Amino acid sequence: MTSDRLSSTFSALADPTRRAILARLLSGEVSVTELAEPFEMSLPAVSKHLKVLERAGLISRGHNAQWRPCRLKAAPLKDVADWVQHYRRFFEQSFGRLDNYLLELKNNESKNKEKKHGRKQARN
Repeated sequence: MTSDRLSSTFSALADPTRRAILARLLSGEVSVTELAEPFEMSLPAVSKHLKVLERAGLISRGHNAQWRPCRLKAAPLKDVADWVQHYRRFFEQSFGRLDNYLLELKNNESKNKEKKHGRKQARN
């Protein structure tokens, strides 16, 4: 996969309307008119969003008489997930180190309390 394809996928996903369109397509093919229903925008404006999604390879549009169904094409999303996976490992390792550090601090704090508590009992 080229970085240009990844860039075009991220660019298409940058808009909340396009993400909402993709979410609606998860359940299957939908006409452009049906896709446009929940949005407060014109049909031509929705069509512009669909063109961006289509250029990014995230949807395909068919022709069936007057009905032009749109369907999700998830391959570019898999590419994004694969790319993000590298960073997920980084964050998981970072959180693991943070967990270890916090546990060390907690153990040190407990030891310090025991020392202070032990000194108080020795004084009494």
